[in-house]
Amino acid sequence: MKYIIGMSVAAALMGSAAFADDHSLTVGVSWSNFQEERWKTDEAAIVGVLEAAGASYIAADAQSSSSKQLSDVESLIAQGVDALIILAQDSQAIGPAVQAAADEGIPVVAYDRLIEDERAFYLTFDNIEVGRMQARAVFAAQPSGNYVMIKGSPTDPNADFLRGGQQEIIDAAVASGDITIVGEAYTDGWLPANAQRNMEQILTANDNNVDAVIASNDGTAGGVVAALTAQGMEGIPVSGQDGDHAALNRVALGTQTVSVWKDARDLGAAAAEIAVALAGDKDVDNSVEWTSPGGTTMMARFLEPVPVTADNLTAVVDAGWITQEALCQGVTDGPAPCN
Repeated sequence: MKYIIGMSVAAALMGSAAFADDHSLTVGVSWSNFQEERWKTDEAAIVGVLEAAGASYIAADAQSSSSKQLSDVESLIAQGVDALIILAQDSQAIGPAVQAAADEGIPVVAYDRLIEDERAFYLTFDNIEVGRMQARAVFAAQPSGNYVMIKGSPTDPNADFLRGGQQEIIDAAVASGDITIVGEAYTDGWLPANAQRNMEQILTANDNNVDAVIASNDGTAGGVVAALTAQGMEGIPVSGQDGDHAALNRVALGTQTVSVWKDARDLGAAAAEIAVALAGDKDVDNSVEWTSPGGTTMMARFLEPVPVTADNLTAVVDAGWITQEALCQGVTDGPAPCN
């Protein structure tokens, strides 16, 4: 399933060849927290495109520290990178890093998380639509009752993009009283342990009277499912996103309703393509001029997500995203292809 890879990548790589004749292109990547499962998939895609372009890859892991990320970017700049891909730990705190790059004439790709700076190229999936997809799946399974909203990190603009999309779907039912939101919490750092703790507190406050949970990614969904399982409540509708292998297994097991799949292979490849093009002062194919909620006009590219439920689990196996064995681990008489 390839949304933007193909001719545009080929053009970017051709454009980089002349650039590399007298200068070996180096792209630096600043990861916010490389411990999350999905970033390793993104990295492999980035490296694959850069290697095909004859470019070098260097990276740093901020380990969930916004201050370390600033020093990481300074180090990458000092190592002579020609372009930067930044997965921001804190979209506000990253500002000085973008300024430092601009001072050196180094283009920046804001990777999957918005950086409110017109000098950054924003690459992500349509996160408002991801939120809609999450809420649609949970609402279809549980159109009434007590809902909990487990949001992402308060320092990540995606958390609010997702929450806005979720609200669009359930708003009428909330207004009519069919749905009551009995708990809502941000998840510091998107950490599953924090999501689990938030969910435990919400369950206690409501005497376990919870019917559905809209969790904003698969890590937070994992924390939610752990809290529910401890109370014997596994199986109530829970959403997520990213297509993490553990989450897809939970969909097959019936403890998670949906994981909105954002194929990290496409996102990583696109980031490398864009970085190569920008470093070579080339136009970026399939880009649009976009204005952020904060009023910042910047160039951007948005990829298309896919909701994965028990009805279409075969798609992720067919795409080579996960093996059938990993998907179906522990599943007996589950949905296809686990039946």
